[in-house]
Amino acid sequence: MKPPANPANEALAGHLLDHYAERIARSRRPYVLGLSGLQGSGKSTLAQVMKAQAEARGWATEVLSLDDFYYARSEREVLAQQVHPLLRTRGVPGTHEIELLLSVLAALPQASPRLPVTHPRFDKGRDTRVPPSRWPRITQPPKLVIVEGWALGIRPQLQAALATPVNALERTEDPDGSWRHWVNKQLRGYQPLWRKFDALIVLQAPSWDIVRQWRGEQEQVLLARRAPLAMDAAAMKRFLAHFERLSRHALATLPALADSCVEYDTARKVIGLRHD
Repeated sequence: MKPPANPANEALAGHLLDHYAERIARSRRPYVLGLSGLQGSGKSTLAQVMKAQAEARGWATEVLSLDDFYYARSEREVLAQQVHPLLRTRGVPGTHEIELLLSVLAALPQASPRLPVTHPRFDKGRDTRVPPSRWPRITQPPKLVIVEGWALGIRPQLQAALATPVNALERTEDPDGSWRHWVNKQLRGYQPLWRKFDALIVLQAPSWDIVRQWRGEQEQVLLARRAPLAMDAAAMKRFLAHFERLSRHALATLPALADSCVEYDTARKVIGLRHD
């Protein structure tokens, strides 16, 4: 699906591809670019613009979304019963099948019509994966792979940081901290994925409050369309509370870990761009 035309996104995508072009061109295997951004930051759209521009340059390109690797609703129900009820809600570390994403990345250099590489699609309207028969098939090794997702690249928090709840959800539904300690421990298992990135681009929002506003705006569009599982304001507030801890952690720590950091203002206008 071609993303809607947006001159600012087109310019940003072109600049980022120009910056990494030499490295992508000389790489003998698929160059893996991580694109990290919190909810509502526009990472999925930017990834598709970058894909279109990269293919116009002659680079076969695949976009893999961390969201597509969520465990199915039934699997999260098992986690909710065996580990903690808050794990019914998709999103936090421990609710993605990271091993599957790693296996897809490992298989891509050998992709062919005889050995196609498939990867999941997640239907957020039904809150579960689409059937494997409908998964995309990759039949040639890509030159560029863009992995996009929320908070890609973050490292586990220090144990001391987990002691104090950050919001009402943690105070009332995780009073002993068992959920947040489990999630933080699962994040260690994401580090092998982060190490697969040849470079990490971070889309830096101004604040957590702005992230909540951006994500709320997205949900208002879904409500207007009467989309399945669209959330009202109360449901959205509770949903986002699951992400607040690690989102604040990402805002504070990811810029220093990024190879490229794109800074946005409250209207999602780029106000700064630096490369390390």
